[in-house]
Amino acid sequence: MSTSEAGFPEVEGTGRGAELWGLLFAEVPFEAGAEVKIVWRMTGEGPLRAAASLDGRRARLVWLEEHGGSSWRRPGHEWGTGWVFPEPGCWKVELSRTRGSGYVWLDVR
Repeated sequence: MSTSEAGFPEVEGTGRGAELWGLLFAEVPFEAGAEVKIVWRMTGEGPLRAAASLDGRRARLVWLEEHGGSSWRRPGHEWGTGWVFPEPGCWKVELSRTRGSGYVWLDVR
């Protein structure tokens, strides 16, 4: 994890046929049960699909919206998401497009 130019933590994902970055708008580790905003940049083609899981349980994706762009300088198209991670643990967030996919691990306390 590193810090973006804007001062927010960012995480580089593990991509399969794509490059993936997340900009985190909350302190890490996240608080279980609280809504968290994460902006994603991902290369590839097609719409974004997103899911997060921990031992078979799912986090709630509250919202997902495509962005026209921003001042955050990472490759790919940009989307904003709102998540509620219901319990503590290390959650796997998986993102996929028609072409390209990736994932990141996020700590929740």
